[in-house]
Amino acid sequence: MSVRLKLTLSYAGFLMIAGALLLAAVWLFLLRYVPERLLIVPTGATNNGVFPVRSNLLRVFGPKAAALLAFLLVFGLVGGWLLAGRMLAPLTRITEATRMAATGSLSHRIRLQGSDDEFRELADAFDTMLARLEAHVAEQRRFAANASHELRTPLAVSKALLDVARTDPAHDAGEVIDRLHAVNTRAIDLTEALLLLSRADQRSFTREHLDLSLLAEEATETLLPLAEKRGVTIETSGDITPTFGSHALLLQLTTNLVHNAIVHNLPEQGTVRVNTGVRPETVVLTVENTGEKLTPQLVSTFTEPFQRGTERIHTDHAGVGLGLAIVQTITHAHDGTLTLTPRSAGGINITVELPAPAPHIGR
Repeated sequence: MSVRLKLTLSYAGFLMIAGALLLAAVWLFLLRYVPERLLIVPTGATNNGVFPVRSNLLRVFGPKAAALLAFLLVFGLVGGWLLAGRMLAPLTRITEATRMAATGSLSHRIRLQGSDDEFRELADAFDTMLARLEAHVAEQRRFAANASHELRTPLAVSKALLDVARTDPAHDAGEVIDRLHAVNTRAIDLTEALLLLSRADQRSFTREHLDLSLLAEEATETLLPLAEKRGVTIETSGDITPTFGSHALLLQLTTNLVHNAIVHNLPEQGTVRVNTGVRPETVVLTVENTGEKLTPQLVSTFTEPFQRGTERIHTDHAGVGLGLAIVQTITHAHDGTLTLTPRSAGGINITVELPAPAPHIGR
């Protein structure tokens, strides 16, 4: 049975029970005072005549009570059906929106009006879910399109190089091999970045106690040759910063931040500052650099996949456009927050806040 039919039967049954209890009350509290035998009132009294007998009164009362119960049954069914339909009308709209979402239409919203009852709360929650799902699907479609384009580019270049080598045997084979190696290396880096992004997004990693300051030092030492080559100075500071997470992923996060800070910097005179610290209930990693002035609108797009700085596309360290996207995914996978703020003097300040590990209790 449908919910509407169940509510209708419930209303009608409740009304029937109430009517039956009312009739029982009449029987118990009124008819008990009616005599069972004929009672003749003496002459001269206020009411002359014969007092009614209980059996006669019951004979008249029975059909009337049955008719009243039948009326209550019909009234309860009809009224219950109408009331149930009115009460369940918002649920019908929610069901229609759910069916539309199941067919792939995520732009529809319920926007239920009225008082703030349970149905309104459910509709608002459903609208919020649809909005987030629509945004997520749109982001995934953009990501798939960009990833397909990025993966197709090195394959197309490789095919073109092979066609050149096949049609022109006199062409320098060493040059073709070098370019093929560079193209394949880029394709491998992109594939590994996509796998890392998927792994972090699914949170399929093992957590352990770590010191974020040591990871920052390791990433800085690894990228120091790149910084020296580009004339960028790296300054590190901070205290012991305990956290809880994946060593490989958090090292990748720190490396990506330092790498981006080096590449997106002033040539020959740039500076990168790496700092770690502890706040109440959180640990903080801050990476800032010098560089050109940026707008908040532009900075807000840096965490989108395949967003590259134009100044590094044609360099030896051109990235695949997933550096900060990976940082954001790793941060969210560790229940942290990522904040990007443009510096007034130029460059950017990136802050990663991660939950501090719970204090160990016991000996």
